[in-house]
Amino acid sequence: MSLAVVHSRALAALEAPAVEVEVHIGPGLPTFTIVGLPEAEVKESRDRVRAALANCRFEFPARRITVNLAPAELPKEGGRFDLPIALGILVASGQLPGRALDAFEYAGELSLTGELRPVRGALAMTCRTARSGRGFVLPRASAAEAALVRDAAVYPAATLLDVCRHLTGEAPLERYAAEPVLARPAYPDLADVKGQAHAKRAVEVAAAGGHSLLMVGPPGTGKSMLAQRLPGLLPEMTDAQALESAAVQSLASGGFRIERWRARPFRAPHHTASGVALVGGGSDPRPGEISLAHHGVLFLDELPEFDRRVLEVLREPLESGRVAISRAARQAEFPARFQLVAAMNPCPCGYLGHYSGRCRCTPDQVARYRGKISGPLLDRIDIQIEVAAVPQEELLGAARGEPSAAVRERVGRAYRRQLERQGKPNAELAAKEIDRHCAPDDAGGTMLKQAIVRLALSARAYHRVLKLARTIADLAGAETVAAAHVAEAIQYRRLDRA
Repeated sequence: MSLAVVHSRALAALEAPAVEVEVHIGPGLPTFTIVGLPEAEVKESRDRVRAALANCRFEFPARRITVNLAPAELPKEGGRFDLPIALGILVASGQLPGRALDAFEYAGELSLTGELRPVRGALAMTCRTARSGRGFVLPRASAAEAALVRDAAVYPAATLLDVCRHLTGEAPLERYAAEPVLARPAYPDLADVKGQAHAKRAVEVAAAGGHSLLMVGPPGTGKSMLAQRLPGLLPEMTDAQALESAAVQSLASGGFRIERWRARPFRAPHHTASGVALVGGGSDPRPGEISLAHHGVLFLDELPEFDRRVLEVLREPLESGRVAISRAARQAEFPARFQLVAAMNPCPCGYLGHYSGRCRCTPDQVARYRGKISGPLLDRIDIQIEVAAVPQEELLGAARGEPSAAVRERVGRAYRRQLERQGKPNAELAAKEIDRHCAPDDAGGTMLKQAIVRLALSARAYHRVLKLARTIADLAGAETVAAAHVAEAIQYRRLDRA
């Protein structure tokens, strides 16, 4: 046989479109050509494959070798095509039988010695391979990640020779048996934060309804500590959520770590991050921080220090839960259903309102500093609170607060009420659903109308107050949104009155 077809996968966001690696060996001067829109990493596979075959004691054909990666219009990147190209050459040259080739898909980067190295996006590829009904042969280092997909037939191999022995029937590869991850993810405990009862309550409300949160306060008041403890208060992820979150992380350069299975992501990019770093992009579009925080928390510390244009890219994903990346030749869409938690100082020096009275910032300086955050972005943040400084003598004598386990219990009950009522968290309710599920009683409605006039709330802020009030009522186990729930929700719009 001078022609062999090997099944593999490319990566296009969370999609992993099928790729047929066609290898033809014909007469002519010895050449090795790869066509089908390969990028530099794929073109370099010629040298890796040649060396790997030689070191595994196979004959490299001294003939005209043409490798076509179909479909031709789909860009191909990465070293994952090394293994299917090598197998195609061996089958097309008659050194391996091709009868079992069609039952599997293959991905793996080859070292010069023939060892298989892990590949990026193994989880995303396995999700699609499982639907095709084929088994998936991939490097052993990627097997644990790939096996997170239930019912996927994953066959790990350590070297090219292992795969060849499998195809000849000499030593079939064993199907990987995934071991369940039983340990609960470890998170920092909320009890470590002393004082700040109002801020802790706001974090609990944010966790219960999936709301975004902005904390404003002097340095050292516990804003970062509170943000880091939010993932530990969130309900446990479902299998579908955990798989989707892990699949996105598998596309990143570092890949997905199996010990982080079911752990809520917590991403905290530095304030020098670019817009592409936040939303994703590149010639080969990859997920940014907002997608890597999918079903988790995105923490932006020192919010005004971020470039204003960078912050503006958050506005659409906050509403839609997805981000679409368009380039001249490629388009990609990534999920981005994250909880935004941000922290900032109240003024340039950071000590406005501090009990020490050390702030000397003028009102104009404070206004310019806060003006770095646009009104439209601020309007999209559900909870906006001030985190006041607590004197050291009070903190030293304060007892440990309520542990995360107790708060998580209340949050879980409120979250389940939301799922039973509307099938989604309150923060994701659309306008028509807000009218149906969040309507307050007469006293609450009157209070909210007064707040609209006095605080000049926008229509978006009005809806967000209603959703907050619904979450507060769910935490209290109440069927109706009462005036007390509306009053507390209004208190979480502090910056509307600044």
